[in-house]
Amino acid sequence: MSSVIALPLLPSVLAACVVLALGRLLGQRVGLLARFSIPAPIIGGLAFSVLALLGEHAIGYELTLDTAARLPLLLIFFAMIGLTADLALLRSGGARLARFLVALFPFLVMQNLLGVAMAYLLGFHPVLGLITGSITLVGGHGTGAAYAERFAEEHDILGLMGLTMTSATLGLVIGGIIGGPVAERLIRRLQRADAPATTDGGVIGGPTSTPVTTLSFTASLGAGLAAVFTGQAIGEALKGSGVTVPDFLWCLLVGLIIRNGGAALGARLHDAASELIGSVCLSIFLTWTMMTLDLDSVVAVAGPLLLIFLVQTVLVAAWARYIVFRVLGRDYEAAIISGAFCGFAMGATATAVANMQALTRHHGPAPQAFVVVPLVGAFFIDLMNLAVLTVFLLPGFIVGR
Repeated sequence: MSSVIALPLLPSVLAACVVLALGRLLGQRVGLLARFSIPAPIIGGLAFSVLALLGEHAIGYELTLDTAARLPLLLIFFAMIGLTADLALLRSGGARLARFLVALFPFLVMQNLLGVAMAYLLGFHPVLGLITGSITLVGGHGTGAAYAERFAEEHDILGLMGLTMTSATLGLVIGGIIGGPVAERLIRRLQRADAPATTDGGVIGGPTSTPVTTLSFTASLGAGLAAVFTGQAIGEALKGSGVTVPDFLWCLLVGLIIRNGGAALGARLHDAASELIGSVCLSIFLTWTMMTLDLDSVVAVAGPLLLIFLVQTVLVAAWARYIVFRVLGRDYEAAIISGAFCGFAMGATATAVANMQALTRHHGPAPQAFVVVPLVGAFFIDLMNLAVLTVFLLPGFIVGR
């Protein structure tokens, strides 16, 4: 049995910063990683997880991190998306949002049909096909855990929770890896590969002409914290009311109101400061997520699931390239959203946004994408996923009772 070395919060933050910096360095120095815009948190966090696993087996010590600040970082990030969302630039995004939803619904059906078909082909119970379909790949760890408990009781399948967490974990990793290559290929077709980089700000809304100051940074941070506090209060007030909306979406919406309401009154925040804060929060959040992956469990229970994941990965990449990109208009914003689609079709909304950040740093801003994708990933996709799964779980439909 391994001995545990538990790092408290501040050393854990330091570790995440170091790993993130190394991931960014590798992303810049390794040609393949740079070419395909693999996010730095994915590179550094996954490398750390592999080294930690090897170290645990070699010397018998397991390193654990205090990630208590992970959720607040995620909420601040989404608040900052709202604080940089100029409604004047986003009015034309309504049609793009509708077209994105049109592309998503049949994908959810195909993802589950493919998962069930592969389960039958490999001799597994068909519920494992749904587990390796939209339950974990779109729904993530939380949705997967909820369904795993139900399936374990109804179908008496041993080890189902471990398989479910493994599926969600593998999807998170794959979603962060394939989004960049898929989008880069589409962008090259649009001849946007030589667009100016925006690494010092303007990732979401465009380049800025004035530098970030202490005052502008503090104002954006204060507005972001106010959006988080208000968003959480709204979420808490609506508990038990039948309205199920994740807190981070409320934070985004409150941030959007603060940003556009303030602008109408002549009080405008500095977009570059808000983007900087949001980028730091998302980067540390996702780095922590990757650093705490339980790769030992993944290796132990993956087995034939890897074959199902290979086929699902091909489906996601093909759907992004041939369906999402075309339905959304075959333009630059469509290419960025296609890369994001790979993130939450295999992993999570945070992965989708990290994919977009890596791409827009190289090729320029995509303001519509940074509002459309979080809205879809946080709200609409869960409703559609629930509707599709409800049909699949009808008695005698795919999974018999």
